[in-house]
Amino acid sequence: MVFRMKTTLIIPDPLFRDLKRRAVERNETLSGLVTEFLRQGLQEKPKPKRLLPLPSFKMGWPPKVNLNDRKTLYDFLEAERDERLYGARRKA
Repeated sequence: MVFRMKTTLIIPDPLFRDLKRRAVERNETLSGLVTEFLRQGLQEKPKPKRLLPLPSFKMGWPPKVNLNDRKTLYDFLEAERDERLYGARRKA
């Protein structure tokens, strides 16, 4: 047994006109057409989103700071920030 549910949808007028036109062209009811389109939409697998490329930078060699040493890295980043904000390197 198939149960049917009545519901109210708010559909923009241009889209509703297109749906009615297609239903007439296919000799189908509006409800049947909308049901078919909903079923197709629910069965579609979402397309994987294309990831944006990440920027890359030339850092130079040898590195200015050892990334494995967190304290040194934070000190370096803070000094760089201070220089950018205040114009002078802070003495540690």
